[in-house]
Amino acid sequence: MRNMLKAWFRRPAHRAERPSAKPTILSVLAMASVAGFVAVPLAGPSSTIASAAWLGPEANSSVSFLVTGQSSGLTREEFTVVGGYLMAPAAGRPDPGTAQALALDLVSARGWDDGEFNCLVALWSKESGWNHFAMNRSSGAYGIPQALPGEKMASAGADWATNPATQIVWGLGYIDARYGTPCEAWGHSQRKNWY
Repeated sequence: MRNMLKAWFRRPAHRAERPSAKPTILSVLAMASVAGFVAVPLAGPSSTIASAAWLGPEANSSVSFLVTGQSSGLTREEFTVVGGYLMAPAAGRPDPGTAQALALDLVSARGWDDGEFNCLVALWSKESGWNHFAMNRSSGAYGIPQALPGEKMASAGADWATNPATQIVWGLGYIDARYGTPCEAWGHSQRKNWY
């Protein structure tokens, strides 16, 4: 490969050359990239293509697809594109009795699907690591949903400072009222670094 590149760079620029019938490495890579960008939005949830298309921030659609890497060593993860942004990986099923298990039940009760749960897990993992005692030292935001101020969560229960269930109930209500869905909140967080 190195010799091929050296030979290509040594060619005089002024000399007209016959087009080669063999595709160059760069042309093959370019074609593969274009194919990936075109195929991913069309492929649907069972795709094995390991790239994502940029839909643009004004896009109001959602596309889910799986990324697998049988020969590349990638692990299988599900991603979602919402509003043009690559969204959260699949969270899987949480352990029973955990805050995430409670959140899954509450997300399902609201009629939101697994994709919305994935976004919620990613959002609150970023915000607090699902620690119900998490406090942002600079802003004072508190709890799993990082309410600012934390006392806002008292509207969901007097035990807001110590009970993850109260925090989750409040947090889901906040997301519903302000963004409509966890994926919309996650998309906002990805763009602005806050929600």
